[in-house]
Amino acid sequence: MRGRLQGPGEKEDQEEAAAASGRPAGGPGAKKGSDTDSDSDRDTEGARRPGELGEDTLYLRSCRAHSVVPASCFLRQGSAPELRMRHRGLGPQGARALACALTSNPYVKRLDLRDNGLCEAGAEALAGALSKTRSICDVDLSENRLGADGTRAICAALAVSPAVQRVQLAGNGLEEQAAQYLAELLLAHTGLKSLDLSYNQLNDQAGEMLGPALAENTGLTELNVRWNHLRGPGAIAFARGLEANIFLRVLDISYNGCGDSGASAVGEALKTNNVLEELYMSNNRISAAGALNLGLGLRVNQTLRILAVSRNPMRSEGCSGVLKSVQANPQSALELLDFSDIQVNREFDDLASSVKVILPGLCIKTAARRVEYKKELLAIFRPSE
Repeated sequence: MRGRLQGPGEKEDQEEAAAASGRPAGGPGAKKGSDTDSDSDRDTEGARRPGELGEDTLYLRSCRAHSVVPASCFLRQGSAPELRMRHRGLGPQGARALACALTSNPYVKRLDLRDNGLCEAGAEALAGALSKTRSICDVDLSENRLGADGTRAICAALAVSPAVQRVQLAGNGLEEQAAQYLAELLLAHTGLKSLDLSYNQLNDQAGEMLGPALAENTGLTELNVRWNHLRGPGAIAFARGLEANIFLRVLDISYNGCGDSGASAVGEALKTNNVLEELYMSNNRISAAGALNLGLGLRVNQTLRILAVSRNPMRSEGCSGVLKSVQANPQSALELLDFSDIQVNREFDDLASSVKVILPGLCIKTAARRVEYKKELLAIFRPSE
């Protein structure tokens, strides 16, 4: 696959490389080969820094071995702590070439390969590198169509990589088959702090596997599963995992369609969970009845600071029910209640004013109410006779 169009700064790098292309024959990286190989060597010579020659040469050799065009951004970044290679179209072959170079690169701490079409084969190649390196602590493999086998390989590698603390696997079309490997990762990797599984297809079966793993996890502090399909039994099982978890501080389950049963289960979890600080449940088909049950947990919870339930069909009645639960708990730690895009009435406004007397630091976001015009007849304009 050909490389992408030149981005900002690449033209200058190539000009510097061209200026250095007159080096004596037989110098470092001057190995004879195809025109593509020669161009790649010239493109990288001017961008090298002291101490990067061995790594660049290894990467170039790996690219030749796998018949791929070297990524100029990798050669340019060299020993930088962040390797950012988004939207480069690496594909499985490019991932194999990159994996060879990563195994001997002790500098990279953050690896960002979002949207590179890695697929299962590329994920398996990178898994081998991740299992060997001890420097990488942040990995972004979002939007790469990893599949179940690719997820299995990545999770197995991360399980033996204690340095990795943050993993992003968003937008990979992950289903219940992948959930099994994700659950195993949650049980095995106690050093993992942040996991992003948003914009996937994790369904009820996935929720029933992830819930018990979340209950047993002893390290995760931030979990994002927004835009999935955690509904019905899956949402309930997931919420029960939250009830037993004693480490998680931020949970985003927005846009899942949890419904009233899921909201009720989360309310039960909030009664005993004394760690969670931020909870995002926007657009989950929660009606007024579900909101009332969710609010029951707020009557006793003393750690939750942010609760977002915007874009739910709970109406003003449901919003008032949640707010009354907060009013009944003077020990509440809430700082933000987000009811955006839910129409509320004047009774809710009056209740909100009284709650703010108890919790003056509480911010309550609501939809803008329609202006109430006085019913007055306007004078009819008549032209003077």
